[in-house]
Amino acid sequence: MKIYRLHKKQNLPITVNQAWNFLSDPKNLKTITPDHMGFNIVSGADRDMYSGQIIQYIVTPILGIKTKWVTEITHCIEHKYFVDEQRFGPYSLWHHKHFIKKIDGGVEMEDIIDYKLPFGWIGQLMHPILVKPKLEEIFRYRTQKLEGLFGTY
Repeated sequence: MKIYRLHKKQNLPITVNQAWNFLSDPKNLKTITPDHMGFNIVSGADRDMYSGQIIQYIVTPILGIKTKWVTEITHCIEHKYFVDEQRFGPYSLWHHKHFIKKIDGGVEMEDIIDYKLPFGWIGQLMHPILVKPKLEEIFRYRTQKLEGLFGTY
């Protein structure tokens, strides 16, 4: 059983409040997700983020195959961090921690994602070929979009 980790940091010249208001609004996920992924929220994004919140999406991550993805916000401390965990979707495990920290001149945003692929050794074979490059692409896009919206640090 192989569990992978993706760890990303990004600094932006904004306040903790601005970062929190943007990142904790599930509707903004569409803004920072590549258009070709067909990301759409089905339900659960109608109020401010809270622990226990269930959010349902439709996403087209690979080969044009539409996938339902259901996440739960399991932990949420306003202006500091939140955690989303997949309850139903393409991964066997998806645990995504989002941290926001004040730094001189802005904020540091840190993402730590622990994930496991389905299909045993076949999933492990697909990781370096398909899954890891796709996740890297998504986070590159996100970095560029956030810099376009808020400026560079």
